[in-house]
Amino acid sequence: MAGEWRSIAFGQLLAEPVRNGIYKQKEFHGRGAKIVNMGELFAHPRLRAVPMKRVELSDSESDRFTLAKGDLLFARRSLVAEGAGKCSVVLDINEPTTFESSIIRARPDRTKSDSLFLYYFFNSTSGLHCLDTIRRQVAVAGITGSDLAKLEVTLPPLAEQRAIAHVLGTLDDKIELNRRMNETLEAMARAFFKSWFVDFDPVRAKAEGRDPGLPKPLADLFPTRLVDSELGEIPEGWEVGTLGDVAEHPRRSVQPDAIEPDVPYIALEHMPKRCIALADWDVAEGLESNKFEFKKGEILFGKLRPYFHKVGVAPIDGVCSTDIVVVAPQEPDWFAFVLGLVSSDEFVEFTNAGSTGTKMPRTSWADMARYKFVKPPQPIPKAFTDLLRPSVERIIASLHESRSLAALRDALLPKLISGELGVVCRKAEAEVMR
Repeated sequence: MAGEWRSIAFGQLLAEPVRNGIYKQKEFHGRGAKIVNMGELFAHPRLRAVPMKRVELSDSESDRFTLAKGDLLFARRSLVAEGAGKCSVVLDINEPTTFESSIIRARPDRTKSDSLFLYYFFNSTSGLHCLDTIRRQVAVAGITGSDLAKLEVTLPPLAEQRAIAHVLGTLDDKIELNRRMNETLEAMARAFFKSWFVDFDPVRAKAEGRDPGLPKPLADLFPTRLVDSELGEIPEGWEVGTLGDVAEHPRRSVQPDAIEPDVPYIALEHMPKRCIALADWDVAEGLESNKFEFKKGEILFGKLRPYFHKVGVAPIDGVCSTDIVVVAPQEPDWFAFVLGLVSSDEFVEFTNAGSTGTKMPRTSWADMARYKFVKPPQPIPKAFTDLLRPSVERIIASLHESRSLAALRDALLPKLISGELGVVCRKAEAEVMR
């Protein structure tokens, strides 16, 4: 099978010449077509219909600069050397979309090549090596469309390209499905927290004689009226408390020579913004300073520049940067409440307002613990934890599944792209689909 592979200039696989993106002055921004900027290119390697900024295009610009499904997008320049040449593929377009001037568009000819195969090629070791050969470094790293078109691409017949792309794409589809499911579960958890503990919807409904929309055992836990407090109206029988009343900071400092090299390590760069699902971590090998130990299920809060809103649930035992505060409920029944509280916009804004330092503002557990909130009596926090813990456990389980799928994809990628596994491609596909 590998004998049927051939090398061909990338430009000969395209339906039209490569094209740099469009530059529009500020007066044309804010309306019109969506525009893919460098942020979207790096954040969405397999680009779908995500929120984007907009620019106004003329008819002639629309003809020349509109994207189509299957287009490949390359970073034309980057402040980071390895960023130049970064390749993404357009998987879905739901309205007219263009691309900015720092991006190169390549539109594969579907009769000659498969877009998804080419995407995986340019993200494989072989493809990255090819891009290295045309990367230029002056003030910033960059590539040119003309150099890109001349790159030699080694590829099999079209049918095998599609089979290889399907195997790898199926793995990425499963990873993407897990990510979307986690987003949905987290959004539901945030909505429940806001409804119960910020807006007091069940209490207001009962006070107005309306159905609170909860099973009767849950609805019966909530009072029927609101009373005044220093924080405004709160449910009768609830009180004003502080985070320190219900949570603690397990300060387990550990020296680097006491940390095994394969212990999971989480730093701020591993934590996504506004997402409790922590899917990324490294290992502790090579650490040179003290770290904090954390346990699976504890809450990690990024204290450096807290406005970045980096808060998540630890999916494993490990160690973390000292710029991360480990938070745990004093009682297990308060877990979901504490998680909802410290990941809320209001709490993050509070920590940001009280942070110290100009260039590197930081909050601290002492400041965090002083945060005031409306404290519900038991068994409401327990009921909330019982309701949401299965969702948190499902999020963590899907993270581990996605990491396993990504490891399988990364192991298969160089072998499939090089043709080493070409003869067993269909067997691999069958295994993925089980």
